[in-house]
Amino acid sequence: MTQMEKGIENLMSARKCLRANFEKSKALGLSIEKAGPRFDEIIQRLPALEAAIRPIRAQKDALGSVGGHINRAVVPATAVLKVFDAIHGLEKSLSDPQSDLPGYLGVLKRLEEALRFLGDNCEMAIQWLADIVEYLEDHAVADDRFTSSMKEALTSLRELHSGEEKGRLDGGLLEVALDRLESEFQRLLVENTIPLPMSDPALPGEQACIAPSPLPVMVIQKLQAIIGRLIANNRLDKCISIYVEVRSSNVRTSLQALNLDYLEISVSEFNDVQSIEGHIAQWGKHLEFAVKHLFEAEYKLCNDVFERIGLDVWMSCFAKIAAQAGILAFLQFGKTVTESKKDPIKLLKLLDIFASLNKLRLDFNRLFGGTACLEIQNLTRDLIKSVIEGASEIFWELQVQVELQRQMPPPPDGSVPKLIIFITDYCNKLLGDDYKSILTQVLIIERSWKQEKFQERLLITELLNIMRAVDVNLETWSKAYQDVILSYVFLMNNHWHLYKHLKGTKLGGLMGDSRLKEHEQYKEYYSAFFLKESWGKLPALLSREGLILFSGGHATARDLVKKRLKAFNEAFDEMYKKQSNWVMLDKDLRDKTCQSIIQAIVPVYRSYMQNYGPLVEQEGSGKYVKYTAQSLEKVLNGLFHPKPLKHGSFKVRHPSGKFSNVITDQNQTSPTVK
Repeated sequence: MTQMEKGIENLMSARKCLRANFEKSKALGLSIEKAGPRFDEIIQRLPALEAAIRPIRAQKDALGSVGGHINRAVVPATAVLKVFDAIHGLEKSLSDPQSDLPGYLGVLKRLEEALRFLGDNCEMAIQWLADIVEYLEDHAVADDRFTSSMKEALTSLRELHSGEEKGRLDGGLLEVALDRLESEFQRLLVENTIPLPMSDPALPGEQACIAPSPLPVMVIQKLQAIIGRLIANNRLDKCISIYVEVRSSNVRTSLQALNLDYLEISVSEFNDVQSIEGHIAQWGKHLEFAVKHLFEAEYKLCNDVFERIGLDVWMSCFAKIAAQAGILAFLQFGKTVTESKKDPIKLLKLLDIFASLNKLRLDFNRLFGGTACLEIQNLTRDLIKSVIEGASEIFWELQVQVELQRQMPPPPDGSVPKLIIFITDYCNKLLGDDYKSILTQVLIIERSWKQEKFQERLLITELLNIMRAVDVNLETWSKAYQDVILSYVFLMNNHWHLYKHLKGTKLGGLMGDSRLKEHEQYKEYYSAFFLKESWGKLPALLSREGLILFSGGHATARDLVKKRLKAFNEAFDEMYKKQSNWVMLDKDLRDKTCQSIIQAIVPVYRSYMQNYGPLVEQEGSGKYVKYTAQSLEKVLNGLFHPKPLKHGSFKVRHPSGKFSNVITDQNQTSPTVK
């Protein structure tokens, strides 16, 4: 082989070798390219791998002890997980409380027991798990990030176990179950609570249905069972809140039919007690109805539903119902009346209020006597105190108020002052069956507060003193007239009024027959003076002197008759004009007085005209013969009739010197007495 041939063969071998190496390099480059991402993945996994092999790097003693810690924690933790699974299994067993309340309560009780067991064991598991974390951290057995994650999980577990979050350690299931039980409690109450039907709200005492139908026994038993479970889970307050809201709303709805808007009246909304007199009468009936029927029913029902819990609980529940349903509004209305202006009519209304409260005294003590009803007790006590003090003050000042009226002018028409009409009727009311015993009781209490003894004679003496003050008033007023004849009319009117309106009454009985007889005698006495000093003087003007013996002719006789008739007519007209404005309220007195005047004048006038009228009849109609006997009688019968008058104000002066309106001004008259 030539040298050239050998060179070519070496080149071919070198090329083949280079090609093979190139292919290997190419394959190696591809492998390296594929290995890059794997290296990145390995780099990322290195921390986890390092943490995983860290226990291997820990000290031998630490690694040997960690197993015991883990074993101690696994047992309670496993128990907790099993109970946790059991609790969730009970969720499927919870039925609808409306359809199966006993079954629902049974499952609920098991759920409570499971949660208690879970809570007890969970605490142990948490303690052992915490011990593991502490051990791993102290001995660097685990990675820091693992340890930190475990600590965060333990913190959350502790918060759930301690109840710091609403769900607690799956206690959220119990919360939902209890919420459903509260809803069932409310449903049972609402569906079985019916307002009291009333056919005639104005007459509550005549209702056929005198109390709301009590809840059925089965419903009460269900409510009691629900209350038992709610108490076991510290939900009694919410239970009572639901009960109070439903039952108080029911009582308010029942009371709405009575139209109790007047309870909201304030002191500034009425001028005196007369403006709300009708409301006060309604108040007593409505309060009695509310207490004896509505609140009595709620009292019994509270006892039935909550009796197993204890007296304090159900009494507190009833107190809240009573307060929210309106008993406080009733008491506040009475207090408003006591704060109104003071006047005699108010005394009667205060006695009415006291009578209503006294009638319900035993009911109030029984229903509202507990410590839970302290607000109701205090307001009731304040009301009674204000009523007694107000009524006593008005009564003991009555005589002074009558005496203060002497400074007022008497009626210009000579009639009976409104004060006299009022005071006689008023004192008789105080002595009547409706008020005497109540007033006596009020005065006894008022005196006992002052540590003074009250005797019934004090009441009688005070009323007699008032009537003596009335007599002095009459005497004082009669002297105020400039016309003495009008003063006679005034005294006739008033003595006759006192005699007639006191005779046969309890006040008249206290005064005695002799004193009443004096009033009648005074009337007769002043009637005689009245007739003598006024109309009794007119017949003398129709004198026949000079006419009987006259014989000189008709002309002179005619002149005398004309003169005397003219004088009579003028005197008659003047007296009639003056007395036509005078009034006698009593028909018997008016008729008798008019008849006395007629008997004194008409017969004399008739006889005179029969004998001497023809002498002047030719002088023109009405010039001298102005009246016939019949027309004269008719005119006289029209005297002293009362005329429509506007009401004024009879005022009572208070010790402070201020006046408050009571009835009507004493110089005004009225044919009726309220």
